[in-house]
Amino acid sequence: MNLNINGKAYDVDVEPEMPLLWVIRDVVGLTGTKFGCGIGMCGACSVHLDGQVVRSCVMPASTAQGKKLTTIEGLTGKGVDLQKAWVALQVPQCGYCQSGMLMAASALLTRTPVPDDAAIDEAMSNICRCGTYARIRRAIHAVSGAGTSKPSSSAISRRKA
Repeated sequence: MNLNINGKAYDVDVEPEMPLLWVIRDVVGLTGTKFGCGIGMCGACSVHLDGQVVRSCVMPASTAQGKKLTTIEGLTGKGVDLQKAWVALQVPQCGYCQSGMLMAASALLTRTPVPDDAAIDEAMSNICRCGTYARIRRAIHAVSGAGTSKPSSSAISRRKA
């Protein structure tokens, strides 16, 4: 089957029911998308399929055929801004869930450019075992320009250096 991942075409020889996560990681070699629970609950495996957040560990690869698939490696625009805010605000602790969190957050900002706390809480259904949810919310607000806890762009640049 042919898959469009991060704007690049990949011809993969896999069974149609193979989980998309394993195609992304093991066949294509993009390892930013993580395996967490294997039942679609934790969100570590989140990717965008035609702009919608999906859990790749439970999605058959055939579902992605003919669609645009974006992984953490392919984030652009607000996704890159989110990554910078994640670093500036020291969001990750262990970091394992962060690629899935970033995918969920970038999809949220695409749909809702200036989300309130309720919209963030609803969209961010991923699990962070380290409990950095308050930092995640601050980072989303920082990129959206909303909220009282946003760092200035100069603060993000200083922390990046």
